[in-house]
Amino acid sequence: MKKLGYVPLTAAPGKQSETYQEILPKSPDLAGIVRCFWGSKKPYQKTWQKPVKTLVIPDTCVDIIYNIDHTANTVTGRFCGVNDASFEACDRGAPGHVLSVFGIRFYAWAAYAFCEDSLKGTVNGCYDVGSRFSRLDRLLGQRLFETDSLEERSLVAENLLLGQSASPRQNKVVELAVGQILSQRGAIRAGQLARECFISSRQLERLFHEYIGIPPQKLCGLVRYQCLWNEIMRTPQFRVLDAVSRYGYTDQSHLMREFKRYHTMDIRQALLYGGSLG
Repeated sequence: MKKLGYVPLTAAPGKQSETYQEILPKSPDLAGIVRCFWGSKKPYQKTWQKPVKTLVIPDTCVDIIYNIDHTANTVTGRFCGVNDASFEACDRGAPGHVLSVFGIRFYAWAAYAFCEDSLKGTVNGCYDVGSRFSRLDRLLGQRLFETDSLEERSLVAENLLLGQSASPRQNKVVELAVGQILSQRGAIRAGQLARECFISSRQLERLFHEYIGIPPQKLCGLVRYQCLWNEIMRTPQFRVLDAVSRYGYTDQSHLMREFKRYHTMDIRQALLYGGSLG
């Protein structure tokens, strides 16, 4: 599926560091599947300081995350389903140990092609990566000790994904519906979406739970929020009133209320936290 120019952002897209950086996939075949590869640029030593908390906002993505402890010689992998609410994440690992992190961030509607089970019930959940991505886990997990830079790991993961990208675990109706949601920037109702896909609302909801983990109307709301967040971050003279009509909000208070519900802070606070995109 083509991205249609849709690039969801984290809560702090302007604050990448040595322990968190993003790399876009190099192959155009993965451009609409993988939002980014991410993690620590290289192994680092965990300090004894208080754990750092990071705000994680709904980004319409799912993640496979590996925590590598080079001191203990262990790799722990987990799969995090799509989120419909923000939460705070803490850095992991034992103080004094040499650690690294590697993640694959899939668009939520694209991960199904690489997993072996339904994504139903995975919203806001975190699971052992082998429970749904056992093939990819077997191939990738063992390679993480052989490479220690984000660039090398991203290349390895990209090649493994390309080798599995011919998977038949895709659904044309879901692809069509998601394409409509993205083209409308989330400003579309589930009933209208079902009609445009020539399917009943009940069938469409069942497919979305199976392939994505959330119902169509929820994905519409999350896409609209992410499109709004993109505009806020990328437009120096952002005007709330203009965005109200552009994204189909009832009025200014509706937009601001919905944004704060997803982001846990108002627009001014979110900009300060988000950093500068340069």
